[in-house]
Amino acid sequence: MELTGWVRNLHNGDVEAVFEGPEDKVREMVEWCRKGPRLADVTGIQISEEAWRGEFRNFSIRF
Repeated sequence: MELTGWVRNLHNGDVEAVFEGPEDKVREMVEWCRKGPRLADVTGIQISEEAWRGEFRNFSIRF
């Protein structure tokens, strides 16, 4: 798996996610987030970059 991390819905309707992987794969996921799934109403995104720590082994949906 090239992209790892997690995603979760927050109580205020926002979505929080952490992605790790090759720069091109992370960039592709960020671009997808700008649109979201078909029924999403994305009004903006905030991006914070950090050094790759390699702490994730897979991608999960957190509740």
